[in-house]
Amino acid sequence: MLSVLAGTAGCTQYERTAISSPDIETVWFDFEIINTFPHDPDAFTQGLLFRDGYLYESTGRRGQSSLRKVDLETGKILMIHNLEPDFFGEGLTDVEDRLIQLTLDAGIGFVYDVETFSLIETFRYEGNGWGLTNDGERLIMSDGSSNLRFIDPVTFQETGRLQVTEGGVPVENLNEMVMAGDLLFANVLHTNHIAMINPENGVVESRIDLRELRRIASENAGQSINVLNGIAYDEENNRLFVTGKLWPYLYEIEIFPKE
Repeated sequence: MLSVLAGTAGCTQYERTAISSPDIETVWFDFEIINTFPHDPDAFTQGLLFRDGYLYESTGRRGQSSLRKVDLETGKILMIHNLEPDFFGEGLTDVEDRLIQLTLDAGIGFVYDVETFSLIETFRYEGNGWGLTNDGERLIMSDGSSNLRFIDPVTFQETGRLQVTEGGVPVENLNEMVMAGDLLFANVLHTNHIAMINPENGVVESRIDLRELRRIASENAGQSINVLNGIAYDEENNRLFVTGKLWPYLYEIEIFPKE
């Protein structure tokens, strides 16, 4: 299999592609399922990350939103913090020993201790919060538009914005995100695609076509399932995980260019 996994300096990461075209139909990557893991079918996945061998997950819906630590192999919830009923949980990332969680429309984010889930502080932002990740220096946030917001991880002040485009056209509905190597992987709401974005210029350099994964996931669930949402990257072992809202399974996939 031709993979986009590339070794550099003794470690592995996702390699930048050189694909950029006004015709998005030509910019596709395919996938292969490497492993299938159980996932709580009641988890309305809004944010996902992999850290120290565990999954951390932010779930949504008012009255059901939570922050979770999850065992990858079994899907067992090892620790959970339930948000107050008025909050709708959204994107999630980690910075050092902290977990940072967004909310949909309250304009409030939460900062937790990663070991105990105890609340350290809150912060505010304008508008909606959707996806959240970081590049080691700054938080990268989506808000449902075509814009990425860059936020200082200490002061939580916005430091800039960047519009995501493909063939010169803005890409709306950017949702859950993760940095994988030097590319930003983002779910695009209402599609079965993951956009692979250059975070320096906002250009979508390729997309992963996961229509077949959603079909397989529906077949495994025995019913039509909700949208894709949830991307996690294990940097040490170069593994990519994807799931969706209320999906009973989480999938480790490998991606490669379509022929």
